[in-house]
Amino acid sequence: MASTAGTTGTSQSLERGLAILSSFHSDRPLIGVSELSRELTLSRSTAHRYISTLARLGYLQQDPDSKRYRLGPKVLDLGFSAINSMDLREISAPHLRQLSDKTGYTVNLAILDGIDVVYIERCRTARPGQWEIDLNLHVGARLPAYCTAMGKAILAFVPEARREELIARIDFAPRGPNTITDPQAFREELARIRESGIAVNNEELAYGLRSIAAPIHSHSGEVVSALNLAVHRTMVSMDELIARLGPVVTQTARDISLGMGHRVAPG
Repeated sequence: MASTAGTTGTSQSLERGLAILSSFHSDRPLIGVSELSRELTLSRSTAHRYISTLARLGYLQQDPDSKRYRLGPKVLDLGFSAINSMDLREISAPHLRQLSDKTGYTVNLAILDGIDVVYIERCRTARPGQWEIDLNLHVGARLPAYCTAMGKAILAFVPEARREELIARIDFAPRGPNTITDPQAFREELARIRESGIAVNNEELAYGLRSIAAPIHSHSGEVVSALNLAVHRTMVSMDELIARLGPVVTQTARDISLGMGHRVAPG
């Protein structure tokens, strides 16, 4: 059998299979064989062979109507396995539960993936009115980073060159009554977050949703995630959100960062 390994010792077949899986995302859940063959510079027969293999293994599924393909349940299994193996999630879980129990509000943890945030932990509360802002979110859910408090809390601390690359990719479409839709205004918002250390979302994602978020640092000091506390606008004013809930959110983020090995400065 001919080897598929290249001169660098890597597997071309594996690279192609992963490239196919990486082509799918929330804005394009269905892709056809011809599209993939063009984008990956493969012959149609080669692309079809890889896709058929991935489908047989459960990593892709064919839509019976359009005959195009979507990600299969095996990919979801891998994603949850990765999330469950994260030290961050394990370290954060008791702190998030404590914050939710103390305040009575839903608390979330997310990481940045491109220009989206991906939820990796949730502590929901049964407090009346909270269901109105849950937005059917779950572990693994994705939201645009630019109109979420957690997304802004992470983006604010991304190195400038990378941050500019990400901003250039964002479609600043209005999502809620107060969505920031101007790139320069968004840059100014991120600068304020770097100064204050907290990010707020005042109905930028959806009507009625307010949240406050703080970044979480790894042992190296890099911001690797953020946590937020979400409320309905009828529950808490913006002033109260910042003055009363801001300190407990930032303290929880500091405690998790300490658990990650980060040396948090006093104050």
